[in-house]
Amino acid sequence: MLLQLTPASGSSVNALATDQLAWHFRHVSTRDFQFQQFRVRQSASAMKVCTDATVFGAMAPVTPGGRVLDIGTGTGLLALMAAQRGAASVDAVEIDPAAAAEAGENFAQSPWADRLRVIEGDICDPGIPARDRYDLILCNPPFFADQTESDDPRRRRARHADQSFLQQLVAVSAEWLGQRGLFYVLVPVSRVPTLSAMAGQAGLPLACRTDIQGFAHQSAKLAAVTFARDPGSLIERCLTVYDAPRQYSAQSTVYLRDFLLRFAVEE
Repeated sequence: MLLQLTPASGSSVNALATDQLAWHFRHVSTRDFQFQQFRVRQSASAMKVCTDATVFGAMAPVTPGGRVLDIGTGTGLLALMAAQRGAASVDAVEIDPAAAAEAGENFAQSPWADRLRVIEGDICDPGIPARDRYDLILCNPPFFADQTESDDPRRRRARHADQSFLQQLVAVSAEWLGQRGLFYVLVPVSRVPTLSAMAGQAGLPLACRTDIQGFAHQSAKLAAVTFARDPGSLIERCLTVYDAPRQYSAQSTVYLRDFLLRFAVEE
């Protein structure tokens, strides 16, 4: 039984305000995306700023002063959000050279350039200069919303992950995660059992699962899952992003209000 997330406080949302985000990569733009404290250039990265990634980043269990690893950073969005939330250092690994270069530019132009580092390469490459242990490893893996591949080879590499990728992701995370660290991943709900089994076998049982649904009447397509070496009691919950088209719910507003420009304007 999933529990509905209850925010600490609500916030009214202007239904007529322009919403630059779209659900599940629909109608994304190649234009720069301006957040309250940083800008994301996204012309080179195969994957653009979108609602699910932004909500995922806003909910990330970042510990102020902690060390964070973002696997498959793309534009660098999740790494930038972690830095804004107080991470002392953020390493961002990206296999695509063009995306890595663009993420580096986004980092350099942010207020946290001294805390952000982009690493071009494959997470399985022994030459990747990772830090000893991370407090948080996060990843928005390359899944298609409909589980089919794209005709664009760069987009296909950025979005399509098979079981071997998940195994590599879990193995690397289990090796690089600190004793009290958290492994935080966004996956389709259909992949949660598979990923949970893999992580459990690697000594990282499921600690928290948040199903993300666009509207209250829709079934959740994505889940933000957190794994830990000592997970305690499993937490299961559900977050609804929108109350109506272009109107964020009170639940999602709690997480997004420090990032999206529309909330700065409303205040």
